[in-house]
Amino acid sequence: MTRTLPLAAGLAALAAPQAYARVSARGAMHPADDAALRPADAALVLGARVWPDGRPSRFLRQRVEAGAALYHRGVVPLLVLTGAEHNREGLDETEAMERTALELGVPESALVRDGSGHDTRASARNAKDTLGLGSVIVCTQEFHVPRAMWLCRSVGLDTQGAYPPVLARRHTAIGYARELPATWKAALEIGRDTLRPHDAPR
Repeated sequence: MTRTLPLAAGLAALAAPQAYARVSARGAMHPADDAALRPADAALVLGARVWPDGRPSRFLRQRVEAGAALYHRGVVPLLVLTGAEHNREGLDETEAMERTALELGVPESALVRDGSGHDTRASARNAKDTLGLGSVIVCTQEFHVPRAMWLCRSVGLDTQGAYPPVLARRHTAIGYARELPATWKAALEIGRDTLRPHDAPR
């Protein structure tokens, strides 16, 4: 009993930021084909792995498909394809994303590439500060949506979340598990920025 209580308390503390992120996203995150999604300035399509031959991974393709679906339904006029221009393997995530979006029938004029979106926080800041967007629909996997929405809201974006069908795969389970520490990291970053004076350098 004495060991169980500290373990339960530790697990509760680990899950607290993710629980908050999910509660705060409730009502604003939906499957990408859900009619409940409101019009926004853009779909913010987050980067993910690219294979050595330049093909997008399944998760990345799903994210672009979600953004393309929103565009074709008239929910957004623009897709911001944000990711690392040079990832750890030296590959350009945004180039693969753009190619996929074009294949899905999204015109080039409706695509913006942000190659400095090296993480979700940077993508959110770039959408707000560099591109001047006021509202976005974040397109990523369901496990990632709550944290991504929290980070976008923290920089002043009116944010919704759209996710593709959830794949019953090992990588999906890993994604849910990784969100626990990742959301803690996001919470600490958001807290630090909130306490930092507005005129302090970033």
